[in-house]
Amino acid sequence: MAMSAFSGISIILTVLLAVSAASAQGEDEQKEHVLTLDHTNFTETVSKHEFIVVEFYAPWCGHCKRLAPEYEKAASLLSSHDPPITLAKIDLSDKASSEIATKFEIQFYPTIKILRSGGNAIQEYKGPREADGLVAYLKKQSGPSSAEIKSREDSATLIDEKRLFVAGVFPVFSGESFQNFSIVAEKLRADYDFGHTIDAKLLPHGGPVDKPTLRLLKPFDELFADFQDFQVDQLEKFIEEASIPTVTIFGKNQENRRFVEKFFYSPNTKALLFVNFSRDFDAFKSKYHEVASGQRKEISFLLGDTETDVGMLKHYGLTEDQAPVILIQSNDRKNYLKPNVKPDDIATWVKDYKEGKLKPHIKSEPIPEVNNEPVKVVVADNLEDFVFNSGKNVLIEFYAPWCGHCKKLAPILDEVAVSFENDPDVTIAKMDATANDITSNRFVVERFPTLYFVSASGNLVEYEGDRSKGDFIDFIQKNRDIRSNSDSAASKEPAKDEL
Repeated sequence: MAMSAFSGISIILTVLLAVSAASAQGEDEQKEHVLTLDHTNFTETVSKHEFIVVEFYAPWCGHCKRLAPEYEKAASLLSSHDPPITLAKIDLSDKASSEIATKFEIQFYPTIKILRSGGNAIQEYKGPREADGLVAYLKKQSGPSSAEIKSREDSATLIDEKRLFVAGVFPVFSGESFQNFSIVAEKLRADYDFGHTIDAKLLPHGGPVDKPTLRLLKPFDELFADFQDFQVDQLEKFIEEASIPTVTIFGKNQENRRFVEKFFYSPNTKALLFVNFSRDFDAFKSKYHEVASGQRKEISFLLGDTETDVGMLKHYGLTEDQAPVILIQSNDRKNYLKPNVKPDDIATWVKDYKEGKLKPHIKSEPIPEVNNEPVKVVVADNLEDFVFNSGKNVLIEFYAPWCGHCKKLAPILDEVAVSFENDPDVTIAKMDATANDITSNRFVVERFPTLYFVSASGNLVEYEGDRSKGDFIDFIQKNRDIRSNSDSAASKEPAKDEL
């Protein structure tokens, strides 16, 4: 990047000018290419760009720190793109930026969004997070949402047969069908690659067509699927449904990760079978695919590798010695488990699940024998008793051990708990939601940390206020139930200096 600043310098420059240029080069190499925004200039800056990429981050976030050099390198490379692509960042740890965090629905760090048309169109960034991947993805996103395929060379360049590709075949590139295809391409461009052509023979799969056709090219199952209803909502529905494999394969292949993501976002009940790929993959694949083919409208199926997907096993509370193991997670968040399953057992077991013959499996850490820290530890096996049947006012945090927000909140909750340590009617509690199933559907936990307050009489409310010690104490005092016994310690408020 720095060398381009010297492209017009004549070889007859004097030594003095050469020294000055060398100094300028050093300064250019140190230049930050990522634009730093804050709450005072965010809206104005974004409004001036037809296309700008923004990273929403917090300085304490480990993932953000790892992304920073890659993001800066990508910004440097993209600054010479024609036209230049601007990468920006904004620190949301500052309370003054809370309105921006709310507007853009930022739930974790780092979050990257592509803002178009002065910020009027917002697109989630769903590409790689290393410099070369960022550059390639953003160059494609900054161009047209659908590329014309005029030749077999275009087809070979644009269509990667290891990835999904959405092709539109039209007699002419005009009219309602083409217009609606273009609307869908713009709306879904973050998730799929789009192209359009007049000649279906240029596509790698499928035959000729005699009317406008959307052809979804797939690296799995039947390799392509055609659709000819060009209503926008129907096009979207077809693409989303047809782009999910009958069986999603987890494991080492990075190309499968986007299908894994779609699997978990699916509203269907989910079946997960974990086997040792190097030993059992072939024995299970066909039987599992056979079961999945008859159930795919209701249940989404995933096949995972016990050797590479250890983190997923742990997330569901499973161990390698249970494998081959199949688990069904229903829409009401109940899990059903069959360890040491055989290929011929799968169809019958899924049938038993659908007929309501199976008992749910509850993942729980052991109930602590000693629980004397200020913030009490709750597990799945005592959640109901500890929170709803204790007769106390309970503030409970659902957290993940790896969550940066949770780590930041932990000492604050400790202080809140200490403030109420002489109050027998108030308990501050926490539960590791990655190691325990949330056995009550009264709690909805979609992000970490999630906090709920349950009064002694059972009134439940999600805590969405600020997270200072004083804010928590004030909230608890306003929402708690006070026992009628006048000498109850529950009527004691924390001392003023505790706030």
